[in-house]
Amino acid sequence: MLDLATATRDLFAPCVGQAFALSATTGAIPLTLAEARALGAGRPGATRAPFSLTFHGAPSLRLPQGIYRLENTTLGTVEIFLVQVADAAAASHFEAIFN
Repeated sequence: MLDLATATRDLFAPCVGQAFALSATTGAIPLTLAEARALGAGRPGATRAPFSLTFHGAPSLRLPQGIYRLENTTLGTVEIFLVQVADAAAASHFEAIFN
């Protein structure tokens, strides 16, 4: 499993546009990594610069904020805290922030 304590934006950036399968009790839910965005400079002494990940899912998808297990062919398994941040006509949007 990917260690998020050492994960950086550069690790996720090549996966933008790739599918991630969210493990749910009802089966896998498809998400797409839409953006891996830098959030400015890190704190002095920080081990990484802060960044965010934005995932898109089906327009009707609703998920409570929480930790979800995601599978990706490039990264393998990762557990990420996701928050739903938008509900657009084209897709539901979920975000993860890394400080």
